[in-house]
Amino acid sequence: MKNVIVLFGILLTSTPMFSQDMTKFKLYRPEEKAEQEIAKATREAKEERKHVLVQIGGNWCIWCARFHDFVSTDSKIDSIVKAGYIVYHMNYSKENYNAKLLTKYGYPQRFGFPVFLVLDEDGKLIHTQNSWYLEDGNKSYDRDKVIAFFTDWSPSAFDPKQYKEQ
Repeated sequence: MKNVIVLFGILLTSTPMFSQDMTKFKLYRPEEKAEQEIAKATREAKEERKHVLVQIGGNWCIWCARFHDFVSTDSKIDSIVKAGYIVYHMNYSKENYNAKLLTKYGYPQRFGFPVFLVLDEDGKLIHTQNSWYLEDGNKSYDRDKVIAFFTDWSPSAFDPKQYKEQ
């Protein structure tokens, strides 16, 4: 009986922390027309010579919240993202699965959430990233892996001038 009481106490004290964390997280908007928002992001990317990063997930997704927090609170990663990407958070939830777009982009939900699409300035899919490969194995993300992901898929990585033979 004592074990049950201790377990119940742990559940009571840990549940509010988890719920509280997720109640602040509202990046995804199920009511948005994702196709229009991606087209808008693509136009902006073309003007600014950037790529589009589509982060697919939902307000229900703790790993989506962790990734957003990880990227936005690390000044180096945040500056890399702002320099090279227009970011759009595409909803995946019971209110709106965005099934048509997921089909168009080759069913990226097969990797779980969050999952990332990198589109070039013309809106063409150039990479799908499984976020599992960016994790550190300890309920967070690996800084070096995340920096490498954003750097390796940035517009400057596709600049032929980077690869001139000496």
